Amino acid sequence: MGEGRAALKTTVVAFGRGSSPFSEAEVHYVKLLSRRQPVEVIAVKDDAELLRRIPAGGDLIALDRGGRRLDSLAWSRWLDERRLAARDLCFAIGGPQGLPAEVLEDSRERLSLGPQTMAHQLARVVLLEQLFRAVKILAGEPYHC
Repeated sequence: MGEGRAALKTTVVAFGRGSSPFSEAEVHYVKLLSRRQPVEVIAVKDDAELLRRIPAGGDLIALDRGGRRLDSLAWSRWLDERRLAARDLCFAIGGPQGLPAEVLEDSRERLSLGPQTMAHQLARVVLLEQLFRAVKILAGEPYHC
């Protein structure tokens, strides 16, 4: 599957700065991803800054608990399709009040990390881990489901 496809630029725009122990896990996954799927994490303090920091172009993906749920293999297929389309990705993760309506309206699609509510710092780590797992699957490397 898609190992030879070019990596696309991936941005995660999320509320708050990561705090321990989340920040260590975030740095860990960003480093692991950097070899095959470069990712930039941008921390914002409010809705206005979140809206300003979403990069122009590419596909905006809202992380929303009501969005489509993907297992690990589905994440890898989803990512491979985006690589084929050669579109940059921007994932938006909201704060305690969720994402602003403008982000939900402007997003190309909504994905869910599960039905439970989780801290935005944890959501960042879970997203990065799922992207890393998808990259490993696409590279044909061992992974654990």
